[in-house]
Amino acid sequence: MNEITRSQRWDHLERPRVEALDAILGTPTPCLDHGFIRIVDYMGDEAAITQAARVSYGKGTKSVSEDRGLIRYLLSHRHTTPFEMCEIKLHVKLPIFVARQWIRHRTASVNEYSARYSILAKEFYIPDPRDIMPQSKTNAQGREGALPAEVRNAMVKTIKHQSHGAYDVYQELASGWPWFQDNGDPIPDTGNPAEDDTYRRPHEGDFGMARELARMVVPPNVYTEWYWKVDLHNLLHFLSLRADPHAQMEIRIYAEAICRIVQEWVPTVWEAFEDYRLGAESFSRMEMEVLRQIIMDAPAVQTMMKIQDLNGTDREKNALCRKLGIHKEDQDG
Repeated sequence: MNEITRSQRWDHLERPRVEALDAILGTPTPCLDHGFIRIVDYMGDEAAITQAARVSYGKGTKSVSEDRGLIRYLLSHRHTTPFEMCEIKLHVKLPIFVARQWIRHRTASVNEYSARYSILAKEFYIPDPRDIMPQSKTNAQGREGALPAEVRNAMVKTIKHQSHGAYDVYQELASGWPWFQDNGDPIPDTGNPAEDDTYRRPHEGDFGMARELARMVVPPNVYTEWYWKVDLHNLLHFLSLRADPHAQMEIRIYAEAICRIVQEWVPTVWEAFEDYRLGAESFSRMEMEVLRQIIMDAPAVQTMMKIQDLNGTDREKNALCRKLGIHKEDQDG
């Protein structure tokens, strides 16, 4: 027995469990037309966050209200390390063009379905005609406005036709037809399309190119899959960008599904995240000067009544007073 085990008694630890997540573990949440998100595993809960924050004080307090205040303080002041104590692993099925946006968040562990080893499924994201809009004239990255219904419906038909056509070429390249017959002889060019079609059909021959090369013709609306493991701090950053109304609708659908998971997993963190990230705005120095002047021109008592009505801690209310330039004598009326 070494010095550590002789001098200290270690309690047996139980793995933290969140019943709300256990109830949906492995259950897919549909996204878009063929996609989904499902929880594969998770580690930690809100107690893990507060425990990490209070590591200098042992177990610390057990008050729910104090835990809530601590979590809100950590998130509002961007003390991010305690949130990294929680992790979640998701299985995601998504279109390739959405995956290329998603993978820009480089703070997660990812393992994706490989089209070098396997043939991609014949599944495409086909947008609903109602989601087809023209290019925004004010936002180079977005859509805005309306198109005639007949135009949108025709575009959907074109997308379907081109998607299936590209996938057929992918299969042709991987299998070697319509360039070879079953016996390996090249298909003759008779000059007669009707006669040529009798040769141009799938076969069992092994004359195709490698999958790793054939995949280059696959359109980016084909679905892929991956396992994505991320800690809570970086997940919240992902959501602050991808659940924002300005994010592309297709990736926002997935972000909103993850938002519901986070809300079940760490509800107090989610409340603070809504207050300090999703529903918050930042102001420049000039903008703050304008806001402070507006506040100074308003009756002090009325301003303080609104601040006291906020659903926040005393620390948060005092912080707001400091930001707005409201002094103690103003608070006392």
